[in-house]
Amino acid sequence: MKYGIRTDRGLKRQLNEDNCNVLVGYPGLPTCFVIADGMGGHKCGEIASKQAVDSVCNLLLKADWDTENISDLLRDIVTRVNCEIYNYSLLDEATQGMGTTLIITVIKGRKLYIGHVGDSRVYIIRDNNIEKVTWDHSFIEELVKNGSITKDEAINHPKRNLITRAVGYELELQVDTYEKDLKDDDIILLCTDGLTNMLTEEEILEIIKNYEDPQEACDTLVQNANNKGGEDNITVIVGKI
Repeated sequence: MKYGIRTDRGLKRQLNEDNCNVLVGYPGLPTCFVIADGMGGHKCGEIASKQAVDSVCNLLLKADWDTENISDLLRDIVTRVNCEIYNYSLLDEATQGMGTTLIITVIKGRKLYIGHVGDSRVYIIRDNNIEKVTWDHSFIEELVKNGSITKDEAINHPKRNLITRAVGYELELQVDTYEKDLKDDDIILLCTDGLTNMLTEEEILEIIKNYEDPQEACDTLVQNANNKGGEDNITVIVGKI
């Protein structure tokens, strides 16, 4: 597994409220990628996303990886982190209402396992095609799902940043999980909406195809998102099987 990782403030935001980490090479631990995009106002989003990533990584390092149901394990980890952040947010009026998107991916054997909340995304690039694996928990995605608007109309919709689920925002949380079979030469992309709001899926695919080194691909994706305006924080992880 080769990977690249990059997070960037972008051009318009004062703070980087995204957070990310990679766990690779730990004895007995599968390859794990984690991304979070905080929300909740000045500094609070940054606190929520950092707390989420740090807590998730601690739990991943302590987890029992002999389990046969990794999806249940990821759901339990996200649920525990949600309670932790929610309870922390109640301690101070300034942090109340904060939350974060969260993506956890685990690569074990020839399978990809995903735990997901919010509108950060996981893609698989295979045979020169890009497939969005996760469904956004957003107002716009619901409109696309029920046919109210098209994917093209969703791109510039004024409410495209309104999410319907976030870790830490409420005590009760529904966590989506996914399992996908992997093949040789598959490329896994995790990203926050600072990338996908600036670049189309076709542009993302073209950049990743053009770079053998995953770190160069990450750097170029971030640079191109900034070239298009850099309206939000941008975080990207690229892993090559």
